[in-house]
Amino acid sequence: MAEWETKMKAIVEESIPEKVTSLAGVPSWMMVLLQNVIEETGQKNISAVWPDAEVYFHGGVSFKPYRKSYEKLFPKSNFQFYEIYNASEGFFGIQDRNKSDELLLMLDYGIFYEFIPFQPDSNADENKVIPLSQVELGVNYALVITTNAGLWRYQIGDTVRFTYLSPYRIQVTGRTKHHINAFGEELIIDNTEKALARVSAVTQCVISNYTAAPIFMKEGTKGAHEWIIEFDKAPENLEDFSKLLDQAIQNENSDYEAKRYKNMTLQNLQLHTARKGLFYDWHRKNKKLGGQNKVPRLSSSRKLLEELLEMNR
Repeated sequence: MAEWETKMKAIVEESIPEKVTSLAGVPSWMMVLLQNVIEETGQKNISAVWPDAEVYFHGGVSFKPYRKSYEKLFPKSNFQFYEIYNASEGFFGIQDRNKSDELLLMLDYGIFYEFIPFQPDSNADENKVIPLSQVELGVNYALVITTNAGLWRYQIGDTVRFTYLSPYRIQVTGRTKHHINAFGEELIIDNTEKALARVSAVTQCVISNYTAAPIFMKEGTKGAHEWIIEFDKAPENLEDFSKLLDQAIQNENSDYEAKRYKNMTLQNLQLHTARKGLFYDWHRKNKKLGGQNKVPRLSSSRKLLEELLEMNR
């Protein structure tokens, strides 16, 4: 991906004069492309550049933090957003209903599915693997696939939750390696995405990127979670946003709520505002530009967070 920025410039120049009717890609990287199109054309939104565009198919990361930004880019009332669930290993699910946050699991695409009940920091190899016929609603599962392309009981690293069993519908809840469980709180991406969506709606802010990691206990101090968020539109009061976010996470995760009770184990989360373009610059510095690369939303290690905080000074 050394020439990724050169490719980006070429894509922008070649696509602007075309009749674009649909788009597909990872929301974070598609946003970079569309912002470049806006900058190049001087238009206020993408609908002005491509008036025939009618649908955007997204996947790879949660769309919730990006929805408001995309709605501004495509202000037409009839423009549609649809989620798809695909990866290098196969095509797994589609959003087959309007205004839905569920995906229909595709059973006829040459993939045999199995599932492992997921608990953060558990050894997946020691957990029971169950077939599709034994899954239950509301349980987080690590996805295991066997494909006619040659993969055998391969764990793709995603976690899913079933919302319906006839037909099988799922929600992608996170990554098996992206969570925080430093204090037994078992915080997963699904918790933080829902909390951020709720608080963003209340505070009228727009989030473009974020990550979080634990602050480990030291002698005489308690733990906490430390966040860094890049806003497209920042909240008016960052302290109020921080308190609302902490409470929203407690509402989503009873283990986090228990650790936060009277500050017995965890204190209120600490929040930093990232400068514009920080996450993009981190990708460039680490030679990870491109749609295949995503910043881990949550980590029990502080390595990524420390790098971002250093670059944010």
